[in-house]
Amino acid sequence: MATIQELARLVRELEDQLVVCMRCGMCQAVCPLYGETGREADVARGKLALLEGLSREMFRDPAGVSERLHRCLLCGSCAANCPSGVKVLDIFLKARAILAGYQGLSPVKKAVLRGMLGNPEIFDRVMEWGARFQKIFTRPANETLGTSCARFGASLLGNRHIKPLAPKPFHAELPSLDEAPGASGVKAAFFVGCLIDKIFPSVARASLKVLRHHGVGVYLPDNQACCGIPAASSGDLETFKKLVRHNLERFPVDRFDVLITSCATCTATIRKVWPVLFQEEGPEVLERVQALSEKAMDIHAFLVGRLGVAPDPVPPEKDALAVTYHDPCHLRKSLGVFAEPRRLLQASPSVRLVEMAQPDWCCGLGGSFSLEHYDLSAGIGRRKRDQVAAAGCRVVTTGCPACMIQLHDQLSQAGDTVTVRHAIEIYAENLNS
Repeated sequence: MATIQELARLVRELEDQLVVCMRCGMCQAVCPLYGETGREADVARGKLALLEGLSREMFRDPAGVSERLHRCLLCGSCAANCPSGVKVLDIFLKARAILAGYQGLSPVKKAVLRGMLGNPEIFDRVMEWGARFQKIFTRPANETLGTSCARFGASLLGNRHIKPLAPKPFHAELPSLDEAPGASGVKAAFFVGCLIDKIFPSVARASLKVLRHHGVGVYLPDNQACCGIPAASSGDLETFKKLVRHNLERFPVDRFDVLITSCATCTATIRKVWPVLFQEEGPEVLERVQALSEKAMDIHAFLVGRLGVAPDPVPPEKDALAVTYHDPCHLRKSLGVFAEPRRLLQASPSVRLVEMAQPDWCCGLGGSFSLEHYDLSAGIGRRKRDQVAAAGCRVVTTGCPACMIQLHDQLSQAGDTVTVRHAIEIYAENLNS
């Protein structure tokens, strides 16, 4: 449980930030949840109005406030389109921390976040056992997409079509690495991220291939931890800060020039969330958090913006692979990265990029939102699936493994045979090694 002093500080910070909102309603037009439900309470404006009385409502109806506040994807669409510059995600994360600090975590969240996720070695071991025995509880769903669904009716998976855990996580393939810079003169630390490590290790392999191809030395420490966003979005500051401190030890900032990730959510969390939720820490810790945060870059942005390695688009060949691209919310809306992945996809004549309608519309996953509100998540996801299908491409790419999970689910349930890939995988396959 958070201390009274910490809760009071967070409430004061919220009060200072809430006065900026003009209640103009611009957030309504871009909110994917409102697009699904049509409820004013699901829009950022409605939640911000609720939070104005948080210090009173928290004591009167904490469960009700918490339920409404957690009906949010944290996609950042509202913040990206706010004319007043309201830092909506900062506000919502702090509000969730206040409520979790007052109420405490549910037994399930406490077991998952503090028992497993907050202990990287235990988390890795549990996931490795899960990979061994997952076939007992699941059966193949879509051969092209490689998805599975629940084998038994009463399952935690519900109606989901999931991408199974990889037989071997990436950290077991390559525990650590420390290479000198090559022709680029740049040394990059590589933050793998949980989903890439345990479900999409091919993305990590492609990322390392690309970095090496362009003469970038790679620093890959062992025993990496989660970036902390599941804990932060649940309001569990204790686990969040524990994970951040663990990663600070694994990534000493004087060992590399830049911190690269291939996960949009990890990049946005390290750059945007870490400094916000560490403001009241001691100056030494805060300085280390800010230093690592400032070095964090999405891999596409690094290649194009920092190294300038993406060539001009080339005319596609006659039989070029038709590919469409979905913009992850955390990449485009939080970090402003959207041209760079497209530049890399267009760098090969064997690829033809076809833009889908509304490529930046949220896929609907939202991390824990999908676990708590799967019907809403799936409804938003079906809209994205329809956009992908209408593009008429054989492959849909993106820059976020969380989006890849949602795309797999919705495309598989629709019976589609569209392959889901990370943009860096497509670029890596077309490099002249």
